[in-house]
Amino acid sequence: MDDKRQIEIVLQTYIESMNKSDPEMVRAAFHENAKVTGYLHGDLVQLSTEDFAGFVSSQQPSPSENGTNVEFEILNIEIENSIAHVKIRDVYLGITFLDILSLLKVGEDWKIYNKLFNVEKE
Repeated sequence: MDDKRQIEIVLQTYIESMNKSDPEMVRAAFHENAKVTGYLHGDLVQLSTEDFAGFVSSQQPSPSENGTNVEFEILNIEIENSIAHVKIRDVYLGITFLDILSLLKVGEDWKIYNKLFNVEKE
């Protein structure tokens, strides 16, 4: 399987983690040392992978159970050997986000290493 397809699978796992409020899927998509950073409701948010997994799992009932699945669009994927840069727009919990994701290839697996997010519409 080529790198682009592997990255698309990681992105799908990331989105499904939010749809299902599943912390294990967050851990599968993100590197253990990843950071999630951006402004939400005017406050700077800085989360570790574990913090983000906890936030995602706290959304109960899950968006999937509510019938409000995360909508998303991959805007760009750039791959350079063992690193990649992805721009994605998603609607999660009624908020439109623009995410800039940095991915790192660890062995044969791609992992999200950094997520910067911007709220486009609340």
